[in-house]
Amino acid sequence: MDDGVTAGEGDGAGAFAAECRVAVGAAEEAGALLRSRFPGAFRVDAKGADGDVVTELDLLAEELVTRRIAERFPADRIRAEEGGDRAGGAGARRTWLVDPLDGSNNVVIGLPAYVVGIALCVDDEPVLGVVHDPVVGRTWRAVRGAGAYGPAGRLRAPVRPPGSARPVLGWTQGHGVPAGDPVVRALKDALESGARRVLQLWAPLLTWSLLAGGLIDGFVGYRAEEIDLPAGCLLATEAGIEVRTPAGAPFSARIGRPDTARSYVAGRPEVLPYLLDLVARAVPG
Repeated sequence: MDDGVTAGEGDGAGAFAAECRVAVGAAEEAGALLRSRFPGAFRVDAKGADGDVVTELDLLAEELVTRRIAERFPADRIRAEEGGDRAGGAGARRTWLVDPLDGSNNVVIGLPAYVVGIALCVDDEPVLGVVHDPVVGRTWRAVRGAGAYGPAGRLRAPVRPPGSARPVLGWTQGHGVPAGDPVVRALKDALESGARRVLQLWAPLLTWSLLAGGLIDGFVGYRAEEIDLPAGCLLATEAGIEVRTPAGAPFSARIGRPDTARSYVAGRPEVLPYLLDLVARAVPG
């Protein structure tokens, strides 16, 4: 098995061609399962004390994806959103992250905005990301250094013409952020005042995909969840999106860091200075 992290152009898979095929196949198979059951009857349970939920569909899709990965790469570690983890071999350098249903709250209320997300990290650094939208049948994928690809080919976020209307932005915050957090309120107020529209989709991977495809202009996350961050961030950066910390430093989607290190400002290069200024005025220092 190749543990290298280099990738060539080609079809966008490079040294991770086999991993990309497995991830895309598993994500699309899980998506077909989700689509066949939505919006029908399924069990819904509470998840934690913050009002989050887990559905029967989360568990079914997670079992499917983790099984497909483990069958092909039994030595790799797997971390899954709903606890379907697999330890892998001793000293495994490779970790798969599986978000089998990003947008569970949307599914519960019958809103067709949800995706399946898979990432592969080598030595904790993301090298492969796949996002599949079962609702419209679209799949996006990225390999570090080899670009990002969608249904129409390679993704390159278009440049906004000078004098364009205020940007359309996405927003997300981690489940662990307490209600009434003053930083959240300050940031959301600043973004609402400086944007044409702020989307809070309850499905961060869907938002990352819209950003990578050039359909929105920026995305701000505060103490974001780790399970979906590597795939989304890699997809965006390989499409030409810049991602920074709120202070403007380079951002890392490396796994294993606390949620306080998972706040980011992402946007097209020509929009990013404006977004960073909005954030800095909201939360000085």
